Amino acid sequence: MTMLPTNNRQVVLKSRPVGIPQAEHFELVSTALPDLRQGEFLVRNAFLSVEPAMRGWVNAAANYSDPVAIGDVMRSFSAGEVIASRHPGFAEGDQVMGMLGWQEYAVTDGRTIRRKIKESDLPISLSLGILGINGITAYFALTEAAQPRPGDTVVVSTAAGAVGSAVGQIARIAGCRTVGITGGPEKVRACIDEFGFDAAVDYKSENFEKDLIAACPKGVDVYHDNTSGRISDVVVSQINKGARIVVCGTASVANWEPWPLGPRVERHLLNKAARMQGFLVWDYEHRYEEAVARLAAWVRTGQLRYREDVLNGIEQAPDAIAGLYRGENNGKRLIRLQHG
Repeated sequence: MTMLPTNNRQVVLKSRPVGIPQAEHFELVSTALPDLRQGEFLVRNAFLSVEPAMRGWVNAAANYSDPVAIGDVMRSFSAGEVIASRHPGFAEGDQVMGMLGWQEYAVTDGRTIRRKIKESDLPISLSLGILGINGITAYFALTEAAQPRPGDTVVVSTAAGAVGSAVGQIARIAGCRTVGITGGPEKVRACIDEFGFDAAVDYKSENFEKDLIAACPKGVDVYHDNTSGRISDVVVSQINKGARIVVCGTASVANWEPWPLGPRVERHLLNKAARMQGFLVWDYEHRYEEAVARLAAWVRTGQLRYREDVLNGIEQAPDAIAGLYRGENNGKRLIRLQHG
């Protein structure tokens, strides 16, 4: 009989950040694993996810979910294998993905599980990226919210990131012209050479606005907004009549208190009869399997490419979110756990 672990290393929220959480806001602790009760099972996490949205999960400001409590395990998606079960719906050997937290092991009754991982021919890490919330977000934000038409010009901010790169590729599959916005020459090259964008511009360049206008000679029909702020101000000024703007993230704004002021979008929306809406992937939870099936098929055929930025060891977790906002990651950021 395989000996089950008795101790669990966890990353807990130590103090409440204002803005972007830093390493000092977290603490690595070791706790005893409880015995399984009837209806529970034990997951050995293989990968932990790092998301830009985690900034909102730990701040006290109003968000779409309650903030992580001080002393609680950091909320995160994780993927791993069931190694013990007293639950009729989950067996040892099942691979699962869910909101299992920044910890080596997770005891759950199944309510925190988003899905069983069925794609045994593909790496389990993909369930946290291109076949997880990032890919699912890209799929529904584009196909359902933006409703692209062949020939549309689709502009994507954070275009080299896990969500943005998927949006651009799915837009290409849909017959659109794609323009990526990203930071730095290396990421610009990745957008074009690796992810197949028709054009990409560097928002850090002093010529950003001119470069974007040149890249969109027929204007902008769809804008997938992951940043808000100055980048989006420039894009919105170039929208066409009937444009669709999908707000998926606000990564460029470090702190929403006090409320930042900037150019107003109302006149652009009115004059162009355009639509601007927020997008939350949780609204599509009942359709996740539909999205994953399409995404996995595209991955297998090579139509959908991805990058992973893997940090080794749970010790890397506390600074991982701040690293995202410093622009250090080169693809979907993950933490690979190294069990003893």
